Amino acid sequence: MNKAEKSLFRFRGYIWNIGYSASLGSYEKRKLGIFNFMNFLGLVFGVILPVAGLLNDHHFPALVWIAASSPALISLLVLYTNSRQQYELARIFYFTLYPVMTSLVYAMRIDVGIEFFFVLYGVLSVFFLQKIYNIIFSFTLSMACYLLVCMIWKNYDYSLEKAHYYFYIFNHVLPIFFIFIGLLLIKNENTRYQEQMRDKNWQLRRSNLKILRQKADITGKSALLEEQTNQLTELNSLKNKLFSVIAHDLKAPLYALRNLFRNVQIYDLPGEEIKMLVPEVVNELTYTTGLMENMLQWAKSQMQAESVKLQLLDVAGIAKEVLQLLRLQADAKNIYISSKIESSIFVYADKDMINLVLRNLLSNAIKFTPIEGSICVEARDLRSCIEISVQDTGTGISQEGLQRLLDENYYSTRGTGGEAGTGLGLMLCKEFLTKNGGRMSIQSTPGKGSTFSFTLPKRNEA
Repeated sequence: MNKAEKSLFRFRGYIWNIGYSASLGSYEKRKLGIFNFMNFLGLVFGVILPVAGLLNDHHFPALVWIAASSPALISLLVLYTNSRQQYELARIFYFTLYPVMTSLVYAMRIDVGIEFFFVLYGVLSVFFLQKIYNIIFSFTLSMACYLLVCMIWKNYDYSLEKAHYYFYIFNHVLPIFFIFIGLLLIKNENTRYQEQMRDKNWQLRRSNLKILRQKADITGKSALLEEQTNQLTELNSLKNKLFSVIAHDLKAPLYALRNLFRNVQIYDLPGEEIKMLVPEVVNELTYTTGLMENMLQWAKSQMQAESVKLQLLDVAGIAKEVLQLLRLQADAKNIYISSKIESSIFVYADKDMINLVLRNLLSNAIKFTPIEGSICVEARDLRSCIEISVQDTGTGISQEGLQRLLDENYYSTRGTGGEAGTGLGLMLCKEFLTKNGGRMSIQSTPGKGSTFSFTLPKRNEA
């Protein structure tokens, strides 16, 4: 772009932005630019026509000079009013003064061939004016003037066609040129405006999608945070219960053991009396050992690095290990334990977790089964899973106690031999079964016994 083109472009920008205000929207700014440019053209031709008339030898009536000069004066007034940011007033001046001044020439019986300008004013008023009553007024005024000129005022005393034919032709071509330029500018600006709106809409859609993704991400994180908060709340509650158990239940066996050794040390107790105190101490220590083992397993399960190690397990083999481990506890109460599990039954689960589950259920069964009672361990194939059950002939569980167990509440009672409990073992069983894809069910009748059953998958579903 050379220097002249740059200067012309800057001048065009100056004309386009006369009266521009930051409060104007993009569309109104474009309309203002087109209106300023149309008035600038009117100003230019309003100067050129009188100058051309002066250079011509023909004598024109005074009203012809007024008609030729009025575009420059009216356009100058409109541009000044726009510069004062009185946009609607400037447009009213344009669409009122132009038709009125043009009509005055024809009213004085002078035909200068500019009746097409009425069409120009009517067409442009629909686009530029904002208020509907201003549009109706301006359009009606222009069309009324056009009808008066073309249909009523036909006999003219002076005709530019006869006086100067080329000027007459030029006056007919000029409004056609203005109509074409005006519509072309309006079309181009509308096209640019639509493209701008399309780009903004596309950017807005992209922003909305980004916001929706961020919202979904925040919602997911919020749900995760809420879940973690609930887990922490539950763990904190369980921690408090465990501390309460430790503070209360561990003191008894430790004090009993301390008192035994203190009495032996101070009073030099004979062997017979020591033997009488030992069973009670052993009972307390047995409970303490089970409690500590369950607590360690629970702590281990809560560690983030701990994962479930699924493998193919022989249910009969695990049952055999647990029965051997708890044989002495059962023999102390003369309880008979039978296993009806076939050696060909296999499940996919974590060996240590399932060993703890079965050990806790059998230990509870021994605890709540009276002397010379019986316990049966069996397994059933249920198509997609294996159900393992521990059935005893113990005291059973009341409806209230059963509901507390099903609701996963902390619950513990003493056994038939006065054995203490914490309620932690059963909670661990449920948690470990959930991690292994299994679930627990309980059936119990007070005074007749209980059946604790749990399922495990037959195949690896991880």
